[in-house]
Amino acid sequence: MMKKKQTARTVALYGILIALAMVLSFVETLIPIPLPIPGIKIGLANLVTIVGLYLVGIPGTVCVTVLRVILVGFSFGNPYSMVYGLSGSFLSLLVMALMKKYHVFSQVGISILGGLFHNIGQLVFAAVIVQTAGVFVYLPTLLTAGCIAGAIIGTIGGIMTERLINFTKNLG
Repeated sequence: MMKKKQTARTVALYGILIALAMVLSFVETLIPIPLPIPGIKIGLANLVTIVGLYLVGIPGTVCVTVLRVILVGFSFGNPYSMVYGLSGSFLSLLVMALMKKYHVFSQVGISILGGLFHNIGQLVFAAVIVQTAGVFVYLPTLLTAGCIAGAIIGTIGGIMTERLINFTKNLG
């Protein structure tokens, strides 16, 4: 009986994380970024990724992230947005998971690296698709944006993680 209860809680938690990430992705599409450079986003859905790393671990966060990118792509985007999202998310999540596993950086530092490598992953994919390194002209601006967004998301994510861990402990 206890195993079924725990499994149900885990499934419910994953569902909540995926739904929250999808809602945050949608909300982000409503926020105008007044810059003439394509691809700059706040990364609100990455709140779920950074919290997920600490709440459900690396394998669970990989599942949540992949499902989020695919579902958001089908709901609000297109196949290209899914592939770009997956390329950035894969590299970002890989770096964040390694940094968390080896306790190299704080949660904010891990989030900043996630923002940086998400942008790098998408630029590398774009360079392959358009067959030119010219897209890397955007790299300094995207890295700056990734640092700023990563710091904000990491700070909020740290607060959320602490509160959610305390909340789940109180559930019993």
